[in-house]
Amino acid sequence: LPGLHVFAITFALEVSVGKTNTVMALNNSNVLLPCIFTSCTGFQDLVFTWYFNTTEMIYQGKIKNKASEPTVVWHNPRVEFVGSTTKKDNNISIVLNSVEFSDAGKYTCHVKNPKERNAQHSATIFLTVVHKMVETDNTVTLIIVGVVGGLIGLLILFMLIKKMVLFIIKKTQDGKKECLVSSSGNDNTENGLAGSKAEQKAPPKA
Repeated sequence: LPGLHVFAITFALEVSVGKTNTVMALNNSNVLLPCIFTSCTGFQDLVFTWYFNTTEMIYQGKIKNKASEPTVVWHNPRVEFVGSTTKKDNNISIVLNSVEFSDAGKYTCHVKNPKERNAQHSATIFLTVVHKMVETDNTVTLIIVGVVGGLIGLLILFMLIKKMVLFIIKKTQDGKKECLVSSSGNDNTENGLAGSKAEQKAPPKA
């Protein structure tokens, strides 16, 4: 039944790290690990935890409700919280400071929401640490070779990566509008839109 399908989507807790789940960082730089969550029903006493390689906890925070910012439960001294939950996105991103080669691996952002009957969801990022980085993108070109170790170079790199990651997350967020169909018993809203577009393209029959 379509109505049941929408009901399931409406209450779904979802965690996202953006379109790409791989991040590259320079040795000895600071790297942003992005994560946002969405919940159509809202949240109460939500707990989020970051893990390194599945088992090692590096950050844990608690959020009372949408009107309050997260409080730290525990964190690794090298991990800094840079998100915000009172703004538009429920951003629970962290920054890992002074990255070392041993930091390469899997980082998991896990969220548990008691308001949704303790619903849980997680998303994973893979971090690669390199000696030097020359990365070219259609929108951002990062050439940090001559200034490796230079604070200005690292700061610029960090700012550009942060800006790019937030842009990617925003684009991903814009594509998720499941909450809008919660009041309708129909789950084919998107399909209907896609279909109407397809019909416009088709030549009219004589």
